[in-house]
Formats: sequence, structure tokens, C-alpha cells
Amino acid sequence: MKTERIELTFPENLIKKPIIYRLVKEDNVIPNIRRANVDEKFGWMVLELSGKESDLEGAIRHLQELGIEVEFLESFVE
Repeated sequence: MKTERIELTFPENLIKKPIIYRLVKEDNVIPNIRRANVDEKFGWMVLELSGKESDLEGAIRHLQELGIEVEFLESFVE
């Protein structure tokens, strides 16, 4: 199992969508939300995703296809 730490930036039209739920159900990854800030017009989230490498790649591709900005984090501050 591999873990990726990423920061997601959500456009306004996706704020109310169950994006993380769909990652679990459709992409077979395990999310761990480390930090998040969401309001009516903007949202960001620091997320650890765990799973098989092929599942992680698919999940990240899925996020990007939806229009979510994905940034890979090298280091993480608690």
C-alpha cells in the first residue's frame, strides 16, 4: 500500500458534491483528511490517500478530470 499527501483546491461548482465519498466507492482508496477549509465559493483540503499505486493514480486522475487542482506535498506540518 502506498500513501500520497496532496492538497486539493475545489472550484465553486464542486463545493457541495460528495467528492471524497466517490473516491472511496469508485476509486478504492482510503482518505485521511488532515486539514480543510470550505465555504460557499471556495474550498481546499490537505488529504492523505492510501491504496494500491494504480488506484491512487486513477483517483488523482479522476480529481483532475473533475476540475480539482491537485498539488503533491513533499513535506507535511502537523
